[in-house]
Amino acid sequence: MTLLSSRCRCSGTSIPAPFRGLLFLCALVLLLLSEAVEPLGASGSPGGAGDSSGGSHGLQKGCEADVTKSKHPTNRTKKPFPVLSFDYEHVKTPFEISLWVLLASLMKLGFHLIPRLSSIVPESCLLIVVGLLVGGLIKVVGETPPVLDSQVFFLFLLPPIILDAGYFLPIRPFSENLGTILMFAVVGTLWNSFFMGGLLYGVCQIKGTDLNTVNLLACLLFGSIISAVDPVAVLAVFEEIHINELLHILVFGESLLNDAVTVVLYHLFEEYAGVGSVSILDVFLGVVCFLVVALGGVLVGAFYGILAAFTSRFTSHTRVIEPLFVFVYSYMAYLSAEVFHLSGIMALIACGAVMRPYVEANISHKSHTTIKYFLKMWSSVSETLIFIFLGVSTVAGNHSWNWTFVTVTIILCLVSRVLGVVGLTYVINKFRIVKLTTKDQFIVAYGGLRGAIAFSLGYLLDKSHFPMRDMFLTAIITVIFFTVFVQGMTIRPLVDLLAVKKKQETKRSINEEIHTQFLDHLLTGIEDICGHYGHHHWKDKLNRFNKKYVKKCLIAGERSKEPQLIAFYHKMEMKQAIELVESGGGVKLPSAVPSTVSMQNIQPKKPPSDRAIPQISKGREEEIRKILRNNLQKTRQRLRSYNRHTLVADPYEDGWNDLLFKRQKLMEIEKKVMCVSVSLTHVPNWWLHSSDPQAYSSKPTSDDLPTIKVDLASPQSPDSVNLVNEFQKAATQNDPDDDGGLVMKVPFADKDQGEQDNKKEQQRLMRCLSDPGPGGDEEEDEPFLP
Repeated sequence: MTLLSSRCRCSGTSIPAPFRGLLFLCALVLLLLSEAVEPLGASGSPGGAGDSSGGSHGLQKGCEADVTKSKHPTNRTKKPFPVLSFDYEHVKTPFEISLWVLLASLMKLGFHLIPRLSSIVPESCLLIVVGLLVGGLIKVVGETPPVLDSQVFFLFLLPPIILDAGYFLPIRPFSENLGTILMFAVVGTLWNSFFMGGLLYGVCQIKGTDLNTVNLLACLLFGSIISAVDPVAVLAVFEEIHINELLHILVFGESLLNDAVTVVLYHLFEEYAGVGSVSILDVFLGVVCFLVVALGGVLVGAFYGILAAFTSRFTSHTRVIEPLFVFVYSYMAYLSAEVFHLSGIMALIACGAVMRPYVEANISHKSHTTIKYFLKMWSSVSETLIFIFLGVSTVAGNHSWNWTFVTVTIILCLVSRVLGVVGLTYVINKFRIVKLTTKDQFIVAYGGLRGAIAFSLGYLLDKSHFPMRDMFLTAIITVIFFTVFVQGMTIRPLVDLLAVKKKQETKRSINEEIHTQFLDHLLTGIEDICGHYGHHHWKDKLNRFNKKYVKKCLIAGERSKEPQLIAFYHKMEMKQAIELVESGGGVKLPSAVPSTVSMQNIQPKKPPSDRAIPQISKGREEEIRKILRNNLQKTRQRLRSYNRHTLVADPYEDGWNDLLFKRQKLMEIEKKVMCVSVSLTHVPNWWLHSSDPQAYSSKPTSDDLPTIKVDLASPQSPDSVNLVNEFQKAATQNDPDDDGGLVMKVPFADKDQGEQDNKKEQQRLMRCLSDPGPGGDEEEDEPFLP
């Protein structure tokens, strides 16, 4: 480079600056290449390329090289700096996972871009078809398609779906139908397992079927795997057809709770198949194992749910990590249950249901939105990957096809499901208030879909104990395809054809919440009075314990003392405010939505001086006071408020009963007097004057004539009843010359007006005591305030 620059200077030519930089870069590249080529040329021969000396000279060089190597042991040959390199093995696993997730998301996006296709074919069917195509392409290229590994499925793909279902589980419908769900999940699954396993064993014993090697335990194990309803498939199909809440919670609740039965039967028959013999003690231990697996999973999930709620109590200063606690505690509950071979699905359901009411009271609204959308996104991606992997695994797996076994399995799945639902519903309807109709039974039986859980359990089978494992897997995949494609594609037209009630997409209102709580209190009080401790009684006990102890420990601040109705109102208010902001209506909020606490970040409150107080005129105020004086009863005449926990005798109950009795007696006397007055209208006037001139008379033409006074008893007597003139007001308002027949006037008509007013007030008071209500001079349809 120095020589090049000196030559340029000697020639007197000047090189532009850009070309100088380019020449400098080219010279640097040449220098690096020359240094990289020299070691290759030197190492071509032991003595070098131009070495003419003998072996002694080469030996001397070798000795010098050894001395140099001993002095510098770390010295190595310098290589050129790698500008670009390729190392796929370093990122192979995360790259393929990301590629699968991206492919699944694109398939889901493309599916919803075609409304006609999505209205006919369920999303799960299309994703399985995509998996079949992808697996076929991979096999055509010459590679081995990946198989849905059971560990990957149970540890990574299934938990997000179950957590999403458990966290947003509708607690009230689930708890109200818990007995029906347990009947379908426990008794129904046991019936399907033993019915299918026993009949399959009978079919395998028929000659000519090539199934003589299949024993009874293997058939029972296969029946327990294939009989369980899959929650992933149920969610994928039932959420698209928008079935009503009752049917959805029955089928989905069964798919969640039958996991404990499936796990116990699977491990039980797998253990028995390895041993080869079953005793009565083993059967008893199997029943105990079922209780341990189910209740143990619930307890583990509830424990982690309480921990998550308690931790969220202290996250007010670190809002960013609030969603993380929900996810981590839930996943730890699932893993802890799997460590002890408990039901991980039951643990996730219990954890999500327990933590949600307390966590949502502690975390911020942004954290709640993060949890909601992240769970939905995570579960959607997992569900998509599961169905794609089902299609790929179908192409990649080793299959052993047997027409007899596969056909009988599909038929027995349908028959056992129908018989189980019909038989159990007959028993359940004897105890249900809302009966399950024939249409409901059909949808429940037809909605028993099988899915990836059955495939993963079959994939876990040991081929040494079950030589027919490949045939089992082939039959399981066929049943999954039949239920997802045939039943999943036809259930929507059948729901429309049978006119099954759809889910109403309406939000719950304050009015519904008030009436719901009122009915809960009413039914609880009825159970307390009758001495029948039903589920309303125990639910009330649990709510009181929760309000008195649990909420104070798990909810921070004043919200632990907030009534349930007020909490529901704040929740609805915040939802409505968020919808207004998202729709662009947050700039000017309507006056019908009052803002108290939750909307303070959206619209600031007006100062108290700006609030308009309605002005009431003096005449209107006096009219309101008059209405209150005439309509309100005295305090001693009011009954005590109802308390469903204590029934205390009312000290004014006897007095109220006496008042009612006097009122009834007064009404009877009034009826008798009216009958007498009506009968006297047909009697001649001369007879009235001849028998008793002062008894009755026609309506006088002047006020000088005397009128009738009916005094049934002395006012001072405790049993006295004063007859009130019901027609006095009408008579005074009408024309005095109008001939209205016989009338009764209040005595002392000839005295001054002040005494008459006192008598009128006394009569009005007696009428208020006997029949409290609005007077005849007030208009009932008039609004209370202008």
